[in-house]
Amino acid sequence: MGENLGQHFLKDKEALAAIVAAGELSSTDTVLEVGPGEGALTQPLLETGAKVVAVEKDPALIAELEQTFQSEIKSGQLELIQSDIRDLDVANKLKAVDYKLVANIPYYLTGQLIAETLTSTHQPTKVVLLIQKEVAERIIAADGKESILALSVKVFGTPEIIQVVPAESFSPPPKVDSAILQISDISRDFFSDLSEEEFFALIKRGFGHKRKTLANNLATDPRFTKEQTEKALEDCKLKTNIRAERLTLDNWRCLSENLI
Repeated sequence: MGENLGQHFLKDKEALAAIVAAGELSSTDTVLEVGPGEGALTQPLLETGAKVVAVEKDPALIAELEQTFQSEIKSGQLELIQSDIRDLDVANKLKAVDYKLVANIPYYLTGQLIAETLTSTHQPTKVVLLIQKEVAERIIAADGKESILALSVKVFGTPEIIQVVPAESFSPPPKVDSAILQISDISRDFFSDLSEEEFFALIKRGFGHKRKTLANNLATDPRFTKEQTEKALEDCKLKTNIRAERLTLDNWRCLSENLI
């Protein structure tokens, strides 16, 4: 049922508690839960007193959730929406309230959901997601190498791995371990004096060809000349043979201010 949609249901009560704790929830909060499945996370989320808006694609699971949480639905504390999260206009749905995204999501949704959530016109105040451990490590750049995904998260907030959750904590168990990723301090402050669109265009150009140096990748950008690129690298104290993955967010800001 859920497995067909890429869902692996978390059974470990300690891991569930850790996810909820990372959300720092109270009765004044509104929580968006994506892929509630059988309600294992929904229950402790509701126990915080928060209002929960749960989006589930599987109609069979919706029917099960409606039975399990009859009283919470009746009181208005829980709202169930049958939909693929990718088809739902979350910014419009939750536009009247601040909200937190707290969920155990199907792996295949990870990149798209994080990107669309953080770039939304109505950002959440906090994100707590149980995702593939390898992806979480890439986001925090555990190996010291940045990626487009990592930088795309860091321009909007502060990512942190709360804890690793082993595969056997799930039913059915996935083939890899997971990790609880928290993104806090979410805002658009980074772009207060910088074009979001042009900044991301610069990063994508810089990562264009993995085997090429940053300078060679940027040389393909029609917005500026080779001389402008070389001067920007010099002004930002970056070596001409450096690769994009070695640049920090501050390095990219410096390049943007010198090139865009």
